[in-house]
Amino acid sequence: MKKTLCMLLAAAALLPAAACAQPVEPDLSAYEDVSGMAEIPIEILGELDEETREDLVAAPKYVALTFDDGPRADTTARLLDGLLERGASATFFVIGEQVPCNKELLRRMKAEGHQIGNHTYSHVRLLTADKDAVIEEVHKAETLLKEAVGEGSFWLRPPYGLIGSERSRLIQTPMIYWSVDPQDWKLLNKDKVVAAVLEAVQPGDIILLHDFYSTSVDAALEIIDRLQKEGYDFVTVEELFRIQGVTPQAGVLYARPDRIRNVS
Repeated sequence: MKKTLCMLLAAAALLPAAACAQPVEPDLSAYEDVSGMAEIPIEILGELDEETREDLVAAPKYVALTFDDGPRADTTARLLDGLLERGASATFFVIGEQVPCNKELLRRMKAEGHQIGNHTYSHVRLLTADKDAVIEEVHKAETLLKEAVGEGSFWLRPPYGLIGSERSRLIQTPMIYWSVDPQDWKLLNKDKVVAAVLEAVQPGDIILLHDFYSTSVDAALEIIDRLQKEGYDFVTVEELFRIQGVTPQAGVLYARPDRIRNVS
């Protein structure tokens, strides 16, 4: 009996390691339904004249690379190595389920100056989830992040960038959409992802990528190399807002510091 009990306990102890070795790939198919234009907030338009707005994004050229759905031990670690080598900062919107197995990666992110955000606990569709589920998904992920890296303001990226106006009022942090989406999760091709970003990117943009995929890591590092030669600096989303003099508001979904996404 005692021998059997020991065997059961040993097997249970191996479960977290197995879970770490097999990260769950989120269902990203709902990105196909994402459409519509983002708008410039009225409060920003009212405060800045045209010349000032142009100056904010003219020089130097600042952009924010953002990564969803990690961390994943192999791909995210390699990405962090590349970012450190290039002196580039990024923002990681983390799935709560991935946190317990990757605490050291998250601590490294924080130590190396990257921003860590909340991507819900299980990549749930906040647009259709019950309000209680919205609160639970966001809070559970935030709790795990605080346990891993300490206190912080973990801005939210709703999975698929989708959330309705009623549910957005439940969110106590700014929410971040994107302005450049090369659909790296769908292409799974480094060269095509790089080409899509380089064709679309402008100063002040927020670029969406996924550190879950090796091809996306390869693309991200080449994007940095190419754009740094053109005078671009890679900063966190929070830094991008600060550079442009915009104070983000809780419950508002931003495509860029100067552009909001309609959630109604």
